[in-house]
Amino acid sequence: MSSAHHRSLPAVADVWLFTTTLLLVAFGVIMVYSASSVIAAEKFGDHRYFLIRQAIYAVVGVAAMMAMMRINYRIYQKPWVVYSLLLICIGLLVGVLFAPSVNQAHRWYRWKWLSFQPAEAAKLVLIVFVAYYLSKRLPHDTVLFSRTVAPCAGVAAVLIGLVVIEPDLGMAVALGCILVTALFVAGVPWRHLLWLAVAALPALYYLLFRVSWRLERLLVFLDPWRDPQGRGFQTIQSMTAIGSGGVWGAGLAQGKQKLFYLPEPHTDFVFAHIGEELGMIGLTMLVGAYTIVLWRGIRAALRAPDSFGMLLGVCITVALVGQALFNMSVTLGLAPVKGLPLPLVSYGGSSLVLTLAQIGILLNIAQASGGTRVA
Repeated sequence: MSSAHHRSLPAVADVWLFTTTLLLVAFGVIMVYSASSVIAAEKFGDHRYFLIRQAIYAVVGVAAMMAMMRINYRIYQKPWVVYSLLLICIGLLVGVLFAPSVNQAHRWYRWKWLSFQPAEAAKLVLIVFVAYYLSKRLPHDTVLFSRTVAPCAGVAAVLIGLVVIEPDLGMAVALGCILVTALFVAGVPWRHLLWLAVAALPALYYLLFRVSWRLERLLVFLDPWRDPQGRGFQTIQSMTAIGSGGVWGAGLAQGKQKLFYLPEPHTDFVFAHIGEELGMIGLTMLVGAYTIVLWRGIRAALRAPDSFGMLLGVCITVALVGQALFNMSVTLGLAPVKGLPLPLVSYGGSSLVLTLAQIGILLNIAQASGGTRVA
């Protein structure tokens, strides 16, 4: 194969990451159909309802990934791009507060069967901003609280505050984790991170312990059987599904918990559904796939030719894999129930398309990683 032809195929910049991503997406489409066919037939009269939509989201998402893979990631370092994305995102987060509520929350823009969750976009926008801002401060200004932590925390606080109002505390915490990850990787002194944590504690205490339904959720997390037919139902059914799958599982499409026992088997609890049908073997392979994403994402970031690429790559990778770990923890009863999807696998357009777009950025960083690292 000629070198010119090789350069025309940016997808091979990281075959491991590219292939693993496509396999996860394809696997997600299959498992969404397996988990949702009965529910779709009952609610919409078409057992392919969620399958068709997830397949469309997958095609759009892969197209977005391919497009982002061909765009030089340094374009996101241009001030007009960074601040335009930030202003648009804030506008969307404000606007969604006036959109019709779903389950007493204002999180989605909806038009017919299409929906968009701006909080998902907020993760990428915050990653771009902190990578842009901190890369300009490396390596000397990171010791100055007023020039690193304060500006980044201020922007993050605006995004987090708007997401909390929706309300969506889980996504708000995810945004906070992105901020801390970026500051840590940039080499901000530990005392600054400690001050940031102390400043956030009062708000976190109020949101967790002074809001009655969140406090009840925490108590049920500690003991799901205190309310087995109410708030503890999801956790109990999730662990039942995984436990009943054993080592080898009941077989694809043979699960029973999806028959109106396990809530949201195709979205937030798809990991439990996979455990029931494909057993510990299937879950282990799935965890292995996310491990490959973590390995290749961090590898690309650490080999990036500049600080911006390094920060951008690390934050994208940690946000994606961290969300996967949290989703798995929820289904295993190791974390309070919170509606964060399993990246690339759960049903949902906003999450799937935006996650694939971020992986496209990672692949572009990997393509540029052959150069010499510069500050």
